[in-house]
Amino acid sequence: MTAAQAGIAIPQAQARPVRGLPAWTYEHAELSALEYERLLLPSWQIVCHENDVPKAGDYVTFDLQRDSILVIRDSDGTLRAFQNVCRHRGARLLDGQGACRGRIVCPYHGWNYDLTGRLRGVPSEDTFPGLDKSRHGLRPVALDTLFGFVFVRVAGDGPGLAEMWAPFLEDLAPYRLDEVQRIGEVWTGEWDCDWKTAIDNNLENYHIPLGHPGYDRLLDAEMVGEFSDHGVTRSRAVLKKKPSKNWVERMYQRLAPEVLTDMAPEHRRQWMFFHMLPNLGFDVYADSVDFFQLLPLGPGRCRIRAAVYGLPDARREIKLLRYLNMRINRQVAVEDHELSERVQQGLRSHGYNPGPLSGYEIAVRQFHDLVRARIPATRLDAPPAPGALAAMDADPRAAAAE
Repeated sequence: MTAAQAGIAIPQAQARPVRGLPAWTYEHAELSALEYERLLLPSWQIVCHENDVPKAGDYVTFDLQRDSILVIRDSDGTLRAFQNVCRHRGARLLDGQGACRGRIVCPYHGWNYDLTGRLRGVPSEDTFPGLDKSRHGLRPVALDTLFGFVFVRVAGDGPGLAEMWAPFLEDLAPYRLDEVQRIGEVWTGEWDCDWKTAIDNNLENYHIPLGHPGYDRLLDAEMVGEFSDHGVTRSRAVLKKKPSKNWVERMYQRLAPEVLTDMAPEHRRQWMFFHMLPNLGFDVYADSVDFFQLLPLGPGRCRIRAAVYGLPDARREIKLLRYLNMRINRQVAVEDHELSERVQQGLRSHGYNPGPLSGYEIAVRQFHDLVRARIPATRLDAPPAPGALAAMDADPRAAAAE
């Protein structure tokens, strides 16, 4: 789909070019702290799927920089989210994924909580004069689900997931995402680039012809895509009818329409790529679905967290199809890693600032507009003096004056 077909105006030669964030914003310690407070904490972050925690006491923990969140299923089958912190002295309660039958027990002093988060037991309780256990339960965190995927929001408020994804819910319905099971373990890795650098890369398809030759052989992909009013973007791709020169891609092209007989013919050949601002990718393939998060580790570094899910299906043909998909997308991940680190290296060059954005990069502009709206100091062409960013940003007029 062209930008014109999508109803997106491409700046003309005589118009002022649309530019992205200045280079200094991609590696700045004070800015990283503000991004965490104003972009990440108030956003929905994916943790797992409901099927990862099927029984009472099953839990998954999720770390968002200094905040750790616990998602657990209580005895009534309700999913709950809490800060993964004991109310006594702040010890982390649980790690990773597992089962906690009956009580959540702090490994430090043994304070223990039931599956609804209420404080139930305190060793040597008589040494805590006037202790009211009802006031010291685990602190809840907002939780919402979308097609079985579980999200948390640490701070703030705003629309729920159904409202944010409203334009795409009908398109996702045929994939039965509420029934999927995780395939393999949750994967994490570290990249030597700012999280925004990696997000920029994920938000546009302009780089596919050169950056992802496998995708270019395999797919006819939309260059722009569609947008919701709440920061969700979607682009579609269709398997090309011309066989790829690569045997892995060529076999996937052939097998997908033949094997996925429980899907409508148009869905067997379609891949959809979603992004939810600020940092979540969500990919729906014909045979499986994955998510990935790009999480900041400080200025100039980030962590990627990803997992793959699929409908239960023991057929050898499905296992082969998913293996081929894994081969294709593992190579794409390697390419994105290298490209993002190349950009980060270039952004460090003395005096460099990014050039104009193409109409194909409209989602990048949307992301940068969100950053500017939440942190007005990012409108500055040069970084403020050390220690001045937070004070300047508290008064947007100061950034405008600069």
